[in-house]
Amino acid sequence: MTKKTINNDVLLANIIKGIEEVKGSDIDILDLREIDTAVCDYFVICNGNSNTQVNAIVNSIQKTVSKDLKDKPWHVEGSDVAEWVLMDYVHIVVHVFQKHIREYYNIESLWGDAKITKIENKY
Repeated sequence: MTKKTINNDVLLANIIKGIEEVKGSDIDILDLREIDTAVCDYFVICNGNSNTQVNAIVNSIQKTVSKDLKDKPWHVEGSDVAEWVLMDYVHIVVHVFQKHIREYYNIESLWGDAKITKIENKY
């Protein structure tokens, strides 16, 4: 039995929907497809205000993607501390940060060649 391939745009939309449902903020999509050394096609980066909200964002993304697309992340790392949780959907990697941790690591500057799309908060 082969696994069905999910369109990146559809997966991105579901990830964003999951973030927005629990009021994740400062959502950026980094398009890494033109970068030869990139390990995936996209990074999605967002903030939560506390470890509780970071975990809520992660759970909301997993629930939304699972319900709508019948897919789950290949790997999730960092949920125990919930300052920086990484969700690996193979072609899309989601980084859910607490604000001070995001500012410290500044991933966007490490991938300066990526095209960055900012998602406006709906609330």
